[in-house]
Amino acid sequence: MPDAFVAACALVLVLEGLLPLVAPRVWRDTFRRMTELSDGQLRFIGLTSLLTGTAVLLIFHA
Repeated sequence: MPDAFVAACALVLVLEGLLPLVAPRVWRDTFRRMTELSDGQLRFIGLTSLLTGTAVLLIFHA
């Protein structure tokens, strides 16, 4: 289990690093727009991401 967690964290870092590497201007503009969102909007994005990730894990891991 710890190995899978470390691998998952490493994969997150790889995926998070792709956009700034490939398109730094797009990443910067997107990040700037994200900082302008309200707390409720950010929470909704976080919840949607969490639920989508959980659904994908359940579908493909089962």
